[in-house]
Amino acid sequence: MKRTEMLQEVRKMRFQEIYGNWTERRLTQEEAARVLGVCSRTFRRYINRYEEEGLEG
Repeated sequence: MKRTEMLQEVRKMRFQEIYGNWTERRLTQEEAARVLGVCSRTFRRYINRYEEEGLEG
């Protein structure tokens, strides 16, 4: 597995974990975005893409 592929997989796993905490209301949208290192608007885009296309979106 190449380094970039590995990093993408790590990001996906982190997103899934944070998304789970967000849906269970353990984190706010702003907190979840901060943990991922993105702005809250980008986190919303990730959520929309994830809910429409799954993890590969």
